[in-house]
Amino acid sequence: MSRLGDRLAGAVAVIGALAFGVSAYALPLPFFSDPLGPRAFPLMVAGIVLLCGLVMVLRPEPDPDWPAPRTWGALLVSALVLVAYAYALKPLGFLLPTAVAAGVLSWQISPRPRFAVLAGLGLAAGLFVVFKFVLGLNLVGWPRDVSMLFRPAEVQREAPAADEGGAPTLSGGDQ
Repeated sequence: MSRLGDRLAGAVAVIGALAFGVSAYALPLPFFSDPLGPRAFPLMVAGIVLLCGLVMVLRPEPDPDWPAPRTWGALLVSALVLVAYAYALKPLGFLLPTAVAAGVLSWQISPRPRFAVLAGLGLAAGLFVVFKFVLGLNLVGWPRDVSMLFRPAEVQREAPAADEGGAPTLSGGDQ
């Protein structure tokens, strides 16, 4: 990428950061919210991206080196792991997806299986303690219903049966 390419990428990052920051203010504030509120993290991300974009616009790299194809593959795996992590957080809680994602990403940095497992477990536990007890965020560590991990997908999606008045029944049939 040339200097112009760096400047264009930086400008796109600046515009995206501004749009992301403005959209963070559209997040509704719940009556009882975490101490930081729902806007804090998106605003921090927007600020960091804004600063990085400005650096790219104002001081572009004169002769950038492109990464090797293997690096592109590692970046793709990292992106897929993070997308899977985002989808896994709600149904599986914080600890299990964080341990797996941190372990996979640690393995990519240094492919030593024992270190990757320990790093994943340590990061998951440490971040949980920081977020839950230091920052006071309402964070769920495990799935609320652990048995859902061992049920087939069809059983998980079935809604409970209801009687004529709309109240759930225990047996699911006519009584």
